[in-house]
Amino acid sequence: MISFLFIVNRAFSGTSSTLMSQAGSGPRPLVLCGPSGSGKSTLLKRLFAEFPDKFGFSVSHTTRHPREGEQHGVHYYFVSRSDMEQAIANDEFIETAEFTGNMYGTSKQAVRDIQSQGRVCILDIEQKGVEQIKKTDLNPILIFNNPPTIAELERRLLKRNSETPETLQKRLKAAELEIAYGLTPGNFHKIINNVDIDVAYMEFRDFVVEQLKQQQASGVHFN
Repeated sequence: MISFLFIVNRAFSGTSSTLMSQAGSGPRPLVLCGPSGSGKSTLLKRLFAEFPDKFGFSVSHTTRHPREGEQHGVHYYFVSRSDMEQAIANDEFIETAEFTGNMYGTSKQAVRDIQSQGRVCILDIEQKGVEQIKKTDLNPILIFNNPPTIAELERRLLKRNSETPETLQKRLKAAELEIAYGLTPGNFHKIINNVDIDVAYMEFRDFVVEQLKQQQASGVHFN
């Protein structure tokens, strides 16, 4: 899980406002959503490579075990279910979701960490997270990353070698529901049909850059 949140640190220098009022007063959040395996990570890696000083990655929490090569605090904060449930009870999260028996969430502190650097914070969240963030005062700009087909999505997930037959079927079933939600008119501001990754990235990049320009024209300042 990652997410797009535009927060400018210097705009709130010296204040003691809450995270939600700070985010609401700053640049609009830009949220990326799409099924696992749809190519979101590739889009984000390219965006970071092209704009290395502009964006920051909001590291999400999860109760699942790390996959090979994943590092705590880099890809996710890997925590126990009891610790995450306690943090949720303490109102430490902007959004949370549960999938294939594991919990995921974006913490307020993760967003503050990016805010303190004066960078654009990127969030990649699932459908339930999108529904939750819509209810906040963050006024997000929402992007849905649509995979070519379910069959192609299955091929990509199998290539990871990290899914059991059971979790694979759960992901594919969840993907069908998420795609239906993503393609429903009014749920997202922009839909990226990720068939060709190069074409999809340029469409994604151009949309993000245009959003930044519009906000800068309205007086919003970025790092």
